[in-house]
Amino acid sequence: MAAVGALGPVVADASPKLPSITAQDLLTKVQSAKVDGLSGMVSSTADLGLPAIPGMGDRGGNSTTSQITQMLSGQHTARVAFASPDKARVSVLDNQAERVWTTDGTSAWAYDSGNREATKLTLPAHQSAKPEKTAPENYNPQTVAKQFLAAIDPTTTVQVSGTEKVAGRDAYKLRLVPKTDKTTVGSVTLAIDSKTWVPLDVTVMPRSGGSPAVELGFTSVSFAVPSASTFTFTPPKGVKVTDQKVPSKVTPKQIAPKQVEPPSGVLPRKSGTPADKPTVIGTGWDSVVMFKGGAQTAGLTGNGQLAQLLAKAPTVQGSWGKGKVLTSKMVSVLITDDGRVFAGLVTPDTLQAAAAKAPR
Repeated sequence: MAAVGALGPVVADASPKLPSITAQDLLTKVQSAKVDGLSGMVSSTADLGLPAIPGMGDRGGNSTTSQITQMLSGQHTARVAFASPDKARVSVLDNQAERVWTTDGTSAWAYDSGNREATKLTLPAHQSAKPEKTAPENYNPQTVAKQFLAAIDPTTTVQVSGTEKVAGRDAYKLRLVPKTDKTTVGSVTLAIDSKTWVPLDVTVMPRSGGSPAVELGFTSVSFAVPSASTFTFTPPKGVKVTDQKVPSKVTPKQIAPKQVEPPSGVLPRKSGTPADKPTVIGTGWDSVVMFKGGAQTAGLTGNGQLAQLLAKAPTVQGSWGKGKVLTSKMVSVLITDDGRVFAGLVTPDTLQAAAAKAPR
């Protein structure tokens, strides 16, 4: 159970009418929530204040910067389905095209209708594919909500701030407010289903105020277990199919089409990381992600449009070295001269403090 810095009052008179519940009790229920299956439509809207870069939002681009720009801006719609313990399907519908990730527990598919390409992965008999390992987490409100819940510590105020209707269901609103001034996050509100205790919606407000920076939630949802046929996939005629065998655990990078690889470093995380992942510095709201060699792989060098934007960015320096800093209302990025990239939902000063602690 996560520690809580402050617990808000009990919900009293709110609409819809639901039994009163404390923030502590609601946290306990949502963190232990489990359903056998669900399906529905998910809508996501993101406005992190990132600069518009011509050409970076094109579907044809497959650079890291193109992926991040697509995922962290605009509106997206996805059809999702999950069934315990190892079945999942996510279909992202954008620009009259469809991208599909699906697994039935023995095989997994990734399909992009725009490229007319599909990848089939045969999973080892001794290892089942978990939904979170085979589908992009960006379209799962429950997964995204739990990442924010994992950031709760004594620097967070937690309160039940009312009730609302989400996808036709009664829900409690659980509000998380960082006390630290090192983050750009003003608050995170989770809409929690009053029957299943599953998060239905996540809304992130910037510290600077204004409209939501991120909103991800169900527009329709059913908690009936989807049929087995939901998770099967037959590639359309004429689609190029690549077969792969998976010797070890499946990751989104192995099966996701390059255009929509889930971005890292935009949600608060626990400190520490596996060897094949970016380094996480700090904890909770103050966490920063470091990529080594990221300036080259992300297209930040050379004569590209993003490199030109970087050339106009302020230069900063400290005990960690020298570099450039890019900021928006939510995301801050520090690119050092030695090729490291630091990013997070934090202030520029917090990035530099993380860089001073980071391994070279």
